[in-house]
Amino acid sequence: MKLANQNEGPEDEEDEEPKKQPNSAAASMAQPKAPPTRAPQPGSTSAAKAAPKGTSTRAQQQLAFLEGRKKQLLQAALRAKQKNDVEGAKMHLRLAKGLEPMLEASRNGLPVDITKVPPAPINKDDFALVQRPGPGLSQESIRRYGELTKLIRQQHEVCLNHSNQFTHLGNIAEISKFEKLAEDCKRSMETLKQAFARGLSTPTAHFEQRTFSVIKIFPDLSSNDMLLFIVKGINLPTPPGLSPGDLDVFVRFDFPYPNVEEAQKDKTSVIKNTDSPEFKEQFKLCINRSHRGFRRAIQTKGIKFEVVHKGGLFKTDRVLGTAQLKLDALEMACEVHEILEVLDGRRPTGGRLEVMVRIREPLTAQQLETMTERWLVIDPMPAAVPTVAVPKGKAPPIPASTKEPGNRSARPLHSLSVLAFDQERLERKILALRQARRPVPPEVAQQYQDIMHRSQWQRAQLEQGGPGIRREYVAHLERQLQFYTEAARRLGNDGSREAAKEALYRRNLVENELQRLRR
Repeated sequence: MKLANQNEGPEDEEDEEPKKQPNSAAASMAQPKAPPTRAPQPGSTSAAKAAPKGTSTRAQQQLAFLEGRKKQLLQAALRAKQKNDVEGAKMHLRLAKGLEPMLEASRNGLPVDITKVPPAPINKDDFALVQRPGPGLSQESIRRYGELTKLIRQQHEVCLNHSNQFTHLGNIAEISKFEKLAEDCKRSMETLKQAFARGLSTPTAHFEQRTFSVIKIFPDLSSNDMLLFIVKGINLPTPPGLSPGDLDVFVRFDFPYPNVEEAQKDKTSVIKNTDSPEFKEQFKLCINRSHRGFRRAIQTKGIKFEVVHKGGLFKTDRVLGTAQLKLDALEMACEVHEILEVLDGRRPTGGRLEVMVRIREPLTAQQLETMTERWLVIDPMPAAVPTVAVPKGKAPPIPASTKEPGNRSARPLHSLSVLAFDQERLERKILALRQARRPVPPEVAQQYQDIMHRSQWQRAQLEQGGPGIRREYVAHLERQLQFYTEAARRLGNDGSREAAKEALYRRNLVENELQRLRR
């Protein structure tokens, strides 16, 4: 990027858009009445307790946002410490401590400047399949996991980008919406990771149409920046005596601000031997949004361009034509993208020049856009028990990794209570799809059939198999009970609150079934 009126050639270092990443709160180990379907907003519980009575919804959202951000920074500090990154840990701790005055003000019902809140660091491992695939996973399944991971990661980036834009505007309500979507993406990724590590086929997923109302803004630009992009020329005019392949073209521009005498000027590099040069250069212009002279410049003058053929030895440069970009659209938009006609005086030459101008946000009003996305939704699955059929004669990788000697069953055993719970959940899902007049995905129908067949087969085994199969079943339930207990604790410590509650609920189902069998 070049600064106008600057002779230096190298590009300035580009600003990176700050990213945020919400993290879940640790899971409570109290027994739930039923497995939840959605996780609460991070920090919302503590925020509700801390907020004074009578505080508005906005104040509660503000407090929840600040507490969630502090928690994210502390978690980032812990990760940095575990990686022996002492400086990184200190930096995140300082940022977390710097939020204390804002938190205190928010708890007292006072407004705070959300735009000053530091962005949450992102953990790259959250959206990567860093562990090895489970046993028996085919190359096709691994490829499919990679595709789903890529889509979820892209959706998460969309959420963070729009959340970042609303952070710059201080719109706490919209920040909460997009961070909630980002949290959903994170839970979907956690589902993928668990299934991948256990060697299961890819979880069921479907696409939904999501429509967002977003404010278009370029947060990497300051209020005093205006970026000019000179993209390319198209079929530029050729002077007499030259062919299109003889043209050596550059473009110079003139932006008469702050005044004509101090106009901001610069030019592109020379592109040789073509009448359709691609410049792809950008220049940073200095503006003052509230200055009358700037408003006058964009309303009446705009930016003037000259397309020039570079002269050779003892030959002067030749102007091939001029073009004028009007900037009055910046009143209502933050970007103007035009393909300008190149003129010789007032006569069209047939050539075109593609240019673009960006400012941080429109001068007089916010630019609203409606964006519709094809949104991938990964259906939740059991935290530990596979919901798809496993190869005959092999035990599932989790929770029982091997079969006991003397096991007379041809298929792995599962808790009948957990199977009934999975079947009921799939029935509700299928019913909801039919009521919405939407087709039932084949994977969902297959899952439902698998669970029904597995339940019927296992009941027959327990009724006809004698004491040996019953003892094996009780031993298997005991292993499942231990597995779910450890899984709930581990997931809670990792911050996967939804998965931890799921594992805890399944543990309670297994425990109740064991108690009934022992009576």
